[in-house]
Amino acid sequence: MRTALCVILFAAGVVAAQTPPLPAGPYTYRVVGLFSKEREADLRAAFAELPEFKLTKVDFDDAEVTIEFAPAKLFPGQKAERVAELVNDRVRQASGHTFGLKPRRTVPREKLQRVVIPAAGLDCKACCLAAYEIVAAVDGVEQATASFKDGRITALIDTARTDRAKLEEALTKRGVKVGK
Repeated sequence: MRTALCVILFAAGVVAAQTPPLPAGPYTYRVVGLFSKEREADLRAAFAELPEFKLTKVDFDDAEVTIEFAPAKLFPGQKAERVAELVNDRVRQASGHTFGLKPRRTVPREKLQRVVIPAAGLDCKACCLAAYEIVAAVDGVEQATASFKDGRITALIDTARTDRAKLEEALTKRGVKVGK
């Protein structure tokens, strides 16, 4: 039994040793929580709390950020998927869980449908965040915004996975009054 355990641990070490370290450099992720342009300052403040990461670009239109860091130094031996999870954890912690990072979307923007839903009660940043989180959690929503100035929620959706009715249903279930 002990020999088998040693063989398993050795084999796992060999596999880990064969995984090449991720290079330092810029990495681009999708941002969760960037529901309005005004939130960019909050995002930058969160990254100011993370000196091991350098925020080099914020792309509001695609809800993406580019950051520079050294994965092999910060997360030695981790695979790319795990590094993305660990970076997300750090951003969520630094932002009080109001921002997060995900892998970039795989569906091209031109294949997504833009849905605009008028909504009442989006009268502050917290209300907008709540409405945004409801919509962003729906499978098939690739990007979303919420504006208390305009009283609307906008989403880019993959129509193979969701539609406007599902977004409106999710919002009304959580008490958001949607218009037509």
